[in-house]
Amino acid sequence: MSRYQFLPMSAADLPLVRRWLAAPHVTQWWGDPDEQFGLVSEDLEQPAMDQFVVTIDGRPFAYLQCYDQRAWPDNGLGIHPPGTRGIDQFIGEPDMTGRGHGSAFIRAFIVDLMRAGTPRALTDPDPTNARAIRAYERAGFRKDRMVDTPDGCALLMVCDA
Repeated sequence: MSRYQFLPMSAADLPLVRRWLAAPHVTQWWGDPDEQFGLVSEDLEQPAMDQFVVTIDGRPFAYLQCYDQRAWPDNGLGIHPPGTRGIDQFIGEPDMTGRGHGSAFIRAFIVDLMRAGTPRALTDPDPTNARAIRAYERAGFRKDRMVDTPDGCALLMVCDA
């Protein structure tokens, strides 16, 4: 059993997520914290988006969102099998970065998704974010191709069941 838990995010978690989004190591890749906070907050009401606070041994340290990629057809990620889910994540607590948690909790989440019948998971990190790309590869994703998204050029990575 994984030490990681994926707790469904609620409005009560928004102050924590706001703090994380303002951390320099998060803004480097996620961008303007106010803009991102607005999007994350709005997504609480989005039925095609599942949001989680990730904990280890009861300590919250990361954010993960998992979405039905068909709900955003203009996302630039292309056509994929029905049931495909996209994920995005970040580690919010600075002292938890660089310790292997990223790849470990992503892998734990993906294993659960695949066991539940998801045929494919996608993610699209910035192509210059070497740390994220390595974490996704260690979690079972493979590089697919470069894509143009509304947020700019990204590396499409896939993980198939």
